[in-house]
Amino acid sequence: MTEPAEEAGDGGLYRVVRWMLASDARERERAADPVGDGLLQTVREAWEVWAHEGQLPPPGDWTVWLMQAGRGFGKTRAGAEWVSAMARAHPDARIALVGATIEDARKVMVEGPSGVIAVARAAEPVVWRPTSGEVRFASGAVAQVYSAAAPEKLRGPEHHLAWADELAKWRGVAAWDNLMMGLRLGDRPRVLVTTTPRPTALMRRVAALPGTHVTRGRTRDNPHLPDAFVAAVAATYGGTRLGRQELDGEMIGDVAGALWPRALIERQRAARVPALVRVVVGVDPPAGVEGDACGIVAAGLGDDGHGYVIEDASVVGATPEGWARAVAACSARVAADRVVAEANQGGAMVKSVLQAAEAALPVRLVHATRGKVARAEPVAALYEAGRVWHARPFPQLEDELAGLSAGGGYDGPTRSPDRADACVWALTALMLERQGEARVRSFGG
Repeated sequence: MTEPAEEAGDGGLYRVVRWMLASDARERERAADPVGDGLLQTVREAWEVWAHEGQLPPPGDWTVWLMQAGRGFGKTRAGAEWVSAMARAHPDARIALVGATIEDARKVMVEGPSGVIAVARAAEPVVWRPTSGEVRFASGAVAQVYSAAAPEKLRGPEHHLAWADELAKWRGVAAWDNLMMGLRLGDRPRVLVTTTPRPTALMRRVAALPGTHVTRGRTRDNPHLPDAFVAAVAATYGGTRLGRQELDGEMIGDVAGALWPRALIERQRAARVPALVRVVVGVDPPAGVEGDACGIVAAGLGDDGHGYVIEDASVVGATPEGWARAVAACSARVAADRVVAEANQGGAMVKSVLQAAEAALPVRLVHATRGKVARAEPVAALYEAGRVWHARPFPQLEDELAGLSAGGGYDGPTRSPDRADACVWALTALMLERQGEARVRSFGG
């Protein structure tokens, strides 16, 4: 270990502090260092002295502080220190600690080496009650742990402040919406978001909110990280898509290996839709009604031999009768020749429900024998070949298409790509299967 005098001459305060925090009492004694344990404790607790700039709260009247930075930047420590400071300053505060999962919230935000227990001052110990998920601060402030995977738990509780960790890992928007609706105590409710960015709809939405201050940072911005670590990860991942996202904190527009890159979707927008010789409505029924979507997408085969996506009529949270009526209504609007519905989620019930909504509705059940991504790949190839077009923007559908990757994963804004799957069923029936006699009709006429 280098002696503190040498560090001070070569690197200033950061290096002195790093030496003090890393060394033990015996090493400091060997270095003839007069620092006592009391002063060392004071330094450890002087967060505003040794935190680097990106870890300190921004000035101004912000509502959301979005700390979008690479791994090792010090996001968790910054979050825990901010919560600790807010609890100290506001003894009556009710604070929400929201992780992607309850395990993440407990093991990282509360119990972790940079969590709220670890950063507590010696004279201000916190009481952690794992059974109830409650943290009680010495000031009297109380924090409650929540999971973004259980958004209903955030429906009802009110808070002054919140710390939301790893927002990019959250599925859907319900947890965020419920959190923000409950952030209504006090004169100045605020939320700190700490996350390594990923191109999710929620990340883009939060970043664009009025009153959001974005702090961006890179792994190498943290002067307390070992130089060898920084050099090693930079040598391995520097300049790659993964490195730009995980180390440099950049929000990359496409997921790695996206079947539908954003540029491809933008390229395949139709200036006009020709006469359609066949129209199919694809349906991906939900497994339940609790927040699940029923994917309903209509596509037509033009007289030019190209496919055209003409409507996204998907519904969320509907009963079987409700989504069946939505399918029937969509089918009537586009004069569909057939409805193609995935039968895996209910089998014959799907057909009976649809035909109960509209007796004359022609329905064909299809069984998914391959995963969603495997079924999507041939359809994505049709887009690449310039043979499928979107009649107009379909933001929710397109977000789901952009979230499907060739590696077999899904990194979209919803729990499941229901709209994308319905689109795939419709286009598969139109363009990748043999068809019977067709008739010509105009679109939008």
